[in-house]
Amino acid sequence: MKKPILTIVVPCYNEQEVFGETALQLTIVLEDMIADYLISEESKILFVNDGSKDRTWELIENECERNHLVKGLKLAKNVGHQNALIAGLEVASKQSDCVISIDADLQDDINVIRTFVEKYLDGFDIVYGVRDSRDTDTFFKRTTAIGFYRFMEKIGINLVPNHADFRLMSKRALDELFNYTETNLFLRGLVPLVGFASTKVYYDRKERLAGESKYPLKKMIAFAFDGITSFSIAPIRLVTFLGFLSLILSTIAGGYAFIQEILGNTESGWSSLMISIWFVGGLQLMGIGIIGEYIGKIYQEVKRRPRYAIECDLYSLNKTQQLAKVIHKKG
Repeated sequence: MKKPILTIVVPCYNEQEVFGETALQLTIVLEDMIADYLISEESKILFVNDGSKDRTWELIENECERNHLVKGLKLAKNVGHQNALIAGLEVASKQSDCVISIDADLQDDINVIRTFVEKYLDGFDIVYGVRDSRDTDTFFKRTTAIGFYRFMEKIGINLVPNHADFRLMSKRALDELFNYTETNLFLRGLVPLVGFASTKVYYDRKERLAGESKYPLKKMIAFAFDGITSFSIAPIRLVTFLGFLSLILSTIAGGYAFIQEILGNTESGWSSLMISIWFVGGLQLMGIGIIGEYIGKIYQEVKRRPRYAIECDLYSLNKTQQLAKVIHKKG
């Protein structure tokens, strides 16, 4: 049986603190699988530099020169994790039989990469890396994460709970994924739509090697909201429901006021008036905001702007081009 060509895609944004250790550990994993004849000798690690402001790209270039297993892809500017990831997947899929995506901080357990490949060889096109537990998370993060997955399930969005972007995809699964051309990317929701045979591999998530997380609370909330609005109109339906409920309450309040008018018990109620104004006003603003979010997404989609621009591609270069680039850099 022909050994598959594997590419490990690693999006990077300001990862100079962890890059050296990440490249070393992934290289060891790749070399071990090559030595065991599990994957082809043409397998690579592709680091995607997402407009980093530190020395990340310089380190990637240096590693490419001394490590034949490492390749680099430099995007022209920062386009965000999901766009950087899809860029790496699209480039890697041209020369690979299967591709694994993993974050540069190596909080995901690289020891299960071998299991990913074994599952692929067993006939699975998609292998999801799923966290076995969230014991290392804070109470707030654990509670909100569980609540998020439950909410997504309730509104009909098919996600794999406790799965981020640590997964293996075969070439045919990737080719199908690339048919989804929307600008607002939420890969955790798109990949399950692809179909094909899939399975899960469970692992324990580790602490970050070094540096700071690139996903603080603000970005996590924005990412979650993007996922909800990209796959469901449930928020708009919620606003419709609240508007209908408000109409019913207003009708009841109007009936009560009319009865009090007949009975001659009418007195101006400042408190109830203020509460009603603030309630209705807040409801309206919330509805306008949610509808505006959807209109904004439509605006982004219809422009069909490219997701990313590649400034330098060290993955697709052949050996002659790579040698010429090294000579030019040193000369």
